[in-house]
Amino acid sequence: MSDSYIESAVIYLLPLLAIMITYLMRRKEKEKTSLQTYEENQVSGLTEPPSLHPIIDPNLCMGAGTCIKACPENAIGFIRGKAVLINPTHCIGHGACLPACPHHAIDLVFGTEKRGMDIPEVSQTFETNVPGIFIAGELGGMGLIGKSAAQGSQAVTSIAKLKGSANALDVVIVGAGPAGLSASLGAIENKLRFVTLEQEVSLGGTIFHYPRNKITMTSKVNFPIIGEVKMGEISKEKLLEFFNGVVEKTGLKINLNERMESITKTDKGFLVKTSRQTYETRSVLLSIGRRGTPRKLGVAGEELSKVVYSLIDPEQYRGMHVLVVGGGDSALEAAISIAEEPGTTVTLSYRSEALGRGKPKNNEKLKAATARGRIRVMLKSNVTLIEPDQVHVEQNGEVVIMPNDAVIVCAGGILPTPFLKEIGIMVETKYGTK
Repeated sequence: MSDSYIESAVIYLLPLLAIMITYLMRRKEKEKTSLQTYEENQVSGLTEPPSLHPIIDPNLCMGAGTCIKACPENAIGFIRGKAVLINPTHCIGHGACLPACPHHAIDLVFGTEKRGMDIPEVSQTFETNVPGIFIAGELGGMGLIGKSAAQGSQAVTSIAKLKGSANALDVVIVGAGPAGLSASLGAIENKLRFVTLEQEVSLGGTIFHYPRNKITMTSKVNFPIIGEVKMGEISKEKLLEFFNGVVEKTGLKINLNERMESITKTDKGFLVKTSRQTYETRSVLLSIGRRGTPRKLGVAGEELSKVVYSLIDPEQYRGMHVLVVGGGDSALEAAISIAEEPGTTVTLSYRSEALGRGKPKNNEKLKAATARGRIRVMLKSNVTLIEPDQVHVEQNGEVVIMPNDAVIVCAGGILPTPFLKEIGIMVETKYGTK
């Protein structure tokens, strides 16, 4: 081999070697950061994903890193050459990691070994074990706007394929959030006879209950008739404005302030009784949220009118002493927005030792507000008594009595499992399974 050939090879190989060394050094630094984040979350008890999340098989993972790049929440990182869920509480169920993995090392599951999650059983067509009753969106465990909308339209496509109907309606759609709105547009597109019911005075479902100016994130939403809409970060008000614009543009009719009360099986289909009338229908699509009945504290004084279970407008609490109970995004956002109002004093009470269920942006805002003295955070605390002008909170074995004008309980909702079981729908508690 000639010297000139060796020299040429060295010239070409040196840049490649330099690139490889740089890559390995950066990879090592990322692994160090990932390990540190993982260990910090383990120590802090921030280990429970709130919804759908990935489990990664280390025997199949080859360290390609495509799942890490695909995750919009930075929930996955490298540890010892393998992908690991390092920020479990940041994962909100996008599921983008699953198709990104070239080695099929990822499964998406609900719940964990420690905390189960109730999920109604549905088929690939979104039909439950009760023929003719379908579920789409948040009730089925999918709270993301884009995916809920996709499920709504897919469920209606399945309903359109059902054979014949001797009823007045082909489908009753219950709920007008993203899944229900998309399903309703799909019903128009498929020329189905339908009615859409919404128990609230506005469409939007769970979004309607967001605090004023809450920012939500959705990559893209694909609605029947309307097509694909890219939104990114968008406020509650802008999102509801878009939804109402869709209704106006398409002529869609939604029966607002009409609550479903019961579903009864008949020989021809179902009778859906509401607060206004009864509908005969071939099928039913439940696109309601998982809020169900607000979870209560179960303490004396909770029946007082000053106790509410969601925040609509922070301005109404201006100049008041306010207690917010909970550790999720709704609680953090309520505390933060009320603390911005003049003259307010805000206390956030949470039973656990760490606030791990909030989004990073909300946690950062909370820290800033706490540092400025605008919010008092009481971890490992529980409300024991609510009185007209004060509240009792137990923390570390001691009871703290503080002046209080309003209590906002953001402890989530109780899934309407009894109702689902009453109409025969099977509900399974998932402990880290599909």
